[in-house]
Amino acid sequence: MASVARSHVSTAQTVPDTLPSRHKAVRRLTEALCKPLAAEDMVIQSMPDVSPPKWHLAHTTWFFETFILVPKLPGYRLFHPRYGYLFNSYYNQIGPFHARARRGLLARPTTGDVLAYRAHVDRHLLVLLDTLDAAGWAGIAPLLELGLNHEQQHQELLLMDVKHNFHANPLRPAYREDLRQIGPGTANPVNFQSCGGGMIEVGHAGPGFAFDNETPRHHVFLQPYRLADRLVTCGDYLDFVAAGGYQTPALWLSDGWATVQARGWTAPLYWELNDDGWQVFTLGGLRPLDPATPVSHLSFYEADAYARFAGRRLPTEFEWEAASVAADSHPADGNYLDLDQLEPGPAGAQSGFKQLFGDVWEWTASAYLPYPRYRPAAGAVGEYNGKFMSGQMVLRGGCCLTPADHLRATYRNFYPPDARWVCAGLRLADDL
Repeated sequence: MASVARSHVSTAQTVPDTLPSRHKAVRRLTEALCKPLAAEDMVIQSMPDVSPPKWHLAHTTWFFETFILVPKLPGYRLFHPRYGYLFNSYYNQIGPFHARARRGLLARPTTGDVLAYRAHVDRHLLVLLDTLDAAGWAGIAPLLELGLNHEQQHQELLLMDVKHNFHANPLRPAYREDLRQIGPGTANPVNFQSCGGGMIEVGHAGPGFAFDNETPRHHVFLQPYRLADRLVTCGDYLDFVAAGGYQTPALWLSDGWATVQARGWTAPLYWELNDDGWQVFTLGGLRPLDPATPVSHLSFYEADAYARFAGRRLPTEFEWEAASVAADSHPADGNYLDLDQLEPGPAGAQSGFKQLFGDVWEWTASAYLPYPRYRPAAGAVGEYNGKFMSGQMVLRGGCCLTPADHLRATYRNFYPPDARWVCAGLRLADDL
């Protein structure tokens, strides 16, 4: 998500017969996520990093139109000649685009217009897919797979953005009143699992889709380390807040401390202290803080400061990946969008690592940099990922808003270190 999308490279040989049905399912889900929203909700942009829901619906459609229909479907006519300007995100090779911070000013096109745009593009895309022979599928399948993974990223972003938009409203409205509240629970004591060091291989290899920032596969050397078996909880983090963590400069990186002072941070985003104690704003509205729930909506700076407060550190992205592979943890085991919980939940009582996938994205100590021998894809699609490899930190593992079939152990998410609207928390590490 570095704000929006990632670059691709697919090493997959996707079965063409599955792609049209998957396309329909992904596109329908994006629209279903907007069903609880009123017309007034669709255009709100509470800060420049957030996009209105209507813009997400249109941008993901623009992606299919621009990268597949225009170059691949003979005679295709644009739905609207100015939509390319409005809904291009950051692809300079495609052309100029509407300023990101001004997306919330677009009262027109209406949501109805955008839904008509989606229907137009979907209809023509299915026409194209019906005409493809084997050679045509070979050229289309990687782009279609990229477009679907891109839209899944925007499903997560859309919900994070809606949460920030609604939190800006003093009424603290709920995105969905029917969301089941988990807890309160009791957190299990944290245990640290020993992980061996040595030379290991990291990065994507073999069948299946991957973004280009997950490649090439290569060797890294790890010192022996220990990794916490569960995520840091709200109860854990409350100790940091109560101990004056936000007022203790020795715990913070220099840029982090400057950010805390400039923005007046005193607790995680969405935490509120009132007469009833600490409350947390969720997609289900304002709820009592559950000490057993993983803390979320932390910046990298806050995660790093808490690790220092706890006498530990953040893991590197390669330590996280190695532990995930060694534990044979499967992405399908986590708390994802598919569970319709839409908030992190307490860890289970099972032995070994818990919550490696789902619940919250986990900040790592790794800067977002290219792997050895990395080269961006040719053309405008190459702008998807590589040009963001500066000033960002890597997160791993997915969150409660991530579609379950979207993740891999090698998946590299990235955000600036001060980003807090992201559903992100942390897992502690230590040297062995």
